[in-house]
Amino acid sequence: MALRTIRIQGDPVLTKKCREITEITPKIRELIGDMLETMYDANGVGLAGPQVGVLRRLVVIDIGDGPIVMINPRILETEGEQTGDEGCLSLPGKAGCVTRPNYVKARAYDENMEEFEIEGTELLARAICHELDHLDGHMYTEKVEGALHEVTYEEEK
Repeated sequence: MALRTIRIQGDPVLTKKCREITEITPKIRELIGDMLETMYDANGVGLAGPQVGVLRRLVVIDIGDGPIVMINPRILETEGEQTGDEGCLSLPGKAGCVTRPNYVKARAYDENMEEFEIEGTELLARAICHELDHLDGHMYTEKVEGALHEVTYEEEK
């Protein structure tokens, strides 16, 4: 595994729609491992393919309960809403207030191309929505209510 360079807002790759993954190849397995290592190294809770320059429908998430790998994910249903600060590894040191669903149900494939469904509330729901937006070329800054603000390292934890 290796650390990948996280693309920063302004990089055109972050505005592009990703292609589906049709099979698990050695390159895809390597990408999954690299993305997890990169996310943990950057103290993130999620990372999407385009954030490391790969236009594939792949996200990794870990809100503290262990890693979740989502290949070709799609949201099936949402409910409620939550409003709170959100940040992104592609815009370090900044955060903004974003409203997202408080509950999300999604379907995806795991690293063995086995289909699964996942349900999440609060931070997991926010992370799923945030990372899936990346797969369609969108960043949270498009949804920010008000201005972005600086974040200190302690706030990010």
